[in-house]
Amino acid sequence: MATISKDLTTAIKRKRGELNITVIELARQTGVSRWTLDKIFKGKTDEAFPTTIAKLNEWLYKQI
Repeated sequence: MATISKDLTTAIKRKRGELNITVIELARQTGVSRWTLDKIFKGKTDEAFPTTIAKLNEWLYKQI
């Protein structure tokens, strides 16, 4: 398991807000479970598999 930085979490929340998409739509676009995203956004976990972090980084990069 790898640690998800607060900067990454903030950037994803911000971009999700800018695009005005739901967590379910974000899950569809990233390939990350909506339950995992929910835990990350609510601060219940700060760890995830490296593949999950890579998917979120890739999605964020594509949005720029």
